[in-house]
Amino acid sequence: MKVLILAGGSGTRLWPASREAYPKQFLKLGGKKSLLQQTLERLLNIASPKDILLLTNEKYKSHALSEVNEISKELADNILLEPARRNTAPAIALGMKYCLERLRISPEEVLFVCPSDHIIKPVEKFVKYVKLAENAARQGYIVTFGIKPLYPETGYGYIKITGEDLGGYYLVERFTEKPDLETAKRFLSEGNYFWNSGMFVFTIETMIEELRLCAPEIYQLFNQPLDDMIANFSKMPDISIDYAVMEKSKKVVAIPMDIYWSDIGSWDSLYNALDKDEKANVILGDVLAKDTESCLVIENKRLIATIDLKDLIIVETDDAILIVKRGSAQKVKHVLEELKAKSRVEAIEHRTVYCPWGECTILEERPGYKIKRIVVKPGASIDLQIHHNQNKHWIVVKGTAKVTIEDKVMYVHENESVCVPKSTPHRLENPGEIPLEIIEVQNSE
Repeated sequence: MKVLILAGGSGTRLWPASREAYPKQFLKLGGKKSLLQQTLERLLNIASPKDILLLTNEKYKSHALSEVNEISKELADNILLEPARRNTAPAIALGMKYCLERLRISPEEVLFVCPSDHIIKPVEKFVKYVKLAENAARQGYIVTFGIKPLYPETGYGYIKITGEDLGGYYLVERFTEKPDLETAKRFLSEGNYFWNSGMFVFTIETMIEELRLCAPEIYQLFNQPLDDMIANFSKMPDISIDYAVMEKSKKVVAIPMDIYWSDIGSWDSLYNALDKDEKANVILGDVLAKDTESCLVIENKRLIATIDLKDLIIVETDDAILIVKRGSAQKVKHVLEELKAKSRVEAIEHRTVYCPWGECTILEERPGYKIKRIVVKPGASIDLQIHHNQNKHWIVVKGTAKVTIEDKVMYVHENESVCVPKSTPHRLENPGEIPLEIIEVQNSE
């Protein structure tokens, strides 16, 4: 069995922690490892590193490489980049084509498709469900996993199953995408509706046939050679696998899973997923909570003190603070839409920007000057550049910098500094074995 991890989403419902330039799969939410790293570790109980394919896009490539290398160097060999964002159906088609053409696997091979940003436990039970799904897929079914709903959630899709037990899995009668509250309540009372987990298991040949029948636009491009499919990927319809195939196919079955699952699709779901203290609070970071109950408080950079609060979500980042009533976290998307309409940078990226060579954090910015903290990875360098209206002053805090200014090369050590005049070609490199950390002061007109 091969595993395809979908890691190209933007996770905007967890703003301000998750943003388009650094989405939720790379966040460490209540743990030492990111959601993507937790997903990788979970899936290594199912498949070997060489059988796991990670699908993301160029914008997230350096993030993905960094995350993957901390888990297994072998995983870094199987990162596939989407040429454009076209939702899950085209992404899965691209993953299948890559498996067939580049990895040379058989069309009869089973493929397990899953998101990169879910919490699932216990892992042992999850593995057993996947093995059951693999057996069902070999019989020609497309298998999805249903989660017994704990409450009437309007942010999830729902699966309705029939009563006939086919061996631990059931025929799917209907998919319903994000119902209103009254409908979700009815689904709970009827008992044969489950949350749609967004995970699927099938043989490649089965999915190819269903694409032919249900999604001819995708099937037509899928039949091209891989390089041509990549070149024409932007012509793919922007459609999810649920709408493209699952809602139309007659071969879909569901396995009800009796485990803990959350897609961490909102701050409400994160609160539900994490351990609570004696006052039902989830406190992450430097927080002083006085007479505070049933709150989620996440600190990033400064002390947060709360007094006489109940049922609130408070999330602090370098440049934004979110305060929302628990139960209303789905409305964060409306805030984000307004920020984007106003072209606010807070909608897209953090003050810390991650690059292939390292990271850069804006510490202070005022008219005429900007102060940054720059970290360059061992052996990495920032490309040769020139600024015509900007002087730079570099102060080395940690490590050794190799600095090129025009045709002069020098080494700058800790507690030393160097000036880069405007209109001068320059380059910054880290020749050492530890991260290079510098403070950059820019003066501009």
